[in-house]
Amino acid sequence: MIDMQTVTVSPKFQVVIPLEVRRRMKIEPGTQLMVTAFNGSLRMVPVVPARALRGIARGVSPEIEREPDRQL
Repeated sequence: MIDMQTVTVSPKFQVVIPLEVRRRMKIEPGTQLMVTAFNGSLRMVPVVPARALRGIARGVSPEIEREPDRQL
């Protein structure tokens, strides 16, 4: 779902993230965001600490099915 809300850049180049977006993205005071320009737009992506990623692949098999001509 794309949220199309408008914000205004202040004279100090600051913007306020709308409340609904903050709630949906669970952005709280102190949350770090990575800001990047991409295809003529700005993207803000929450920075996730490495420890928060621990265990995300639990249960995924490391086995790879290979084609016969690609066997090790």
